[in-house]
Amino acid sequence: MLTTILAAGAAAPAGENPYGLWEALEQGGVIAWSVFIILVGMLFFSLYIFFTKLFEQQKILNQGKRVRKTFWTANSLREGAAKLEKNSAYRQLVEDGLEAQDQHSKLTDPVEAHDWLHGSLARSEGIINSDLGGGLAFLATVGATAPFIGLFGTVVGIYRALIKIGAAGQASIDAVAGPVGEALIMTALGLVVAVPAVLAFNFLQRRNKAIAEQMNAFSNDVLGYLASNGAVRPVVTAKGKPAPKPAAKPAGA
Repeated sequence: MLTTILAAGAAAPAGENPYGLWEALEQGGVIAWSVFIILVGMLFFSLYIFFTKLFEQQKILNQGKRVRKTFWTANSLREGAAKLEKNSAYRQLVEDGLEAQDQHSKLTDPVEAHDWLHGSLARSEGIINSDLGGGLAFLATVGATAPFIGLFGTVVGIYRALIKIGAAGQASIDAVAGPVGEALIMTALGLVVAVPAVLAFNFLQRRNKAIAEQMNAFSNDVLGYLASNGAVRPVVTAKGKPAPKPAAKPAGA
């Protein structure tokens, strides 16, 4: 018996796991490696999209804070726009509104100025929101398909285990441990890729919605300014927030 134990120790060096990830991939062959590479690629691009979109969102949120503090203290929209960053989303909205105001006087077909300005600002908002939403479809696709890609690797691993059982004539552990381990690894990897992608998609979508609401409120303020020739503008407090509207007096007061 001692001889058998020593022989087993010599066959499997200490610290070496014959059923590890790389061993399972080597046993799985081309299919296992293909599934693994696809899932790892999905994970890499998902993380890349998440961090780049997070950076873009934070940049616009910081721009919004500066706009609320300084923009409406300027004497005109053009002066306020000149204070904003060159590639700022808020500056794009203001410049598109001013351009639409200039274009309205050149129209040969009569169109209400309010409708023309509103349509131009809405189109500008749509472009900004579309840029913010770029890449989110990939995250949604990864979240929906990664578990099934992992499941495909699982099915192949189970199939290989059954083939080994049939060839050996008995379900011994050493015959099926490799393929079954490969199958479980593919399932786990599919979930590891899918869950972060879904969480990132929902998180970025929620922030995009908040940014869209802020942009819409700013667009309405710009529209009111343009439609009133500067008579209507938000009253900004010392903290950079719009002053609350006075409560309406009850009838007969």
